[in-house]
Amino acid sequence: MRNTKRTYQVVMIMVLLGIFAGLSLRANAQVQKVKASLTGHTETQQPLYADYKGVRLGMTAAEAREKLGTPALKDVDQDYYVFSDKETAQIAYNAAGRVVTISADYLGGVGAPDYKTVVGGELQQTQNGGFYKMVRYESQGFWVSYNRTTGPMVTVTITIQKI
Repeated sequence: MRNTKRTYQVVMIMVLLGIFAGLSLRANAQVQKVKASLTGHTETQQPLYADYKGVRLGMTAAEAREKLGTPALKDVDQDYYVFSDKETAQIAYNAAGRVVTISADYLGGVGAPDYKTVVGGELQQTQNGGFYKMVRYESQGFWVSYNRTTGPMVTVTITIQKI
């Protein structure tokens, strides 16, 4: 009888621990959703925009240069490309020579992809009148941002960066 009572107590404790763990996980997921909605940094299943002209995070410098051609400025940790008077790009490499950041600038917004194909949803207006949105893909280890400035020369910058 004593063993049965002890077994019952152990089972009840395990059930209660399971319930608390489940509630904790659910609360954590809810906190993450609220946090993401407040910051505008959300994760979707599949990234809308994960490469620039075929260059992806994690590629070697040689692979990136094969896709983009000869850079205007070349260094061990960063290349700078000028595709036209309206489009430039910077590719940054880590110590192992792998792409960790891709950033493209479109002067006047000319040639820039539509923001919905880059970050989806609506952009947030910044204090200086520009527009911005960042989407984090935590499970895939990178983020993508779309930034449109205001002023005499509008510039759209799209950045893909390893977290």
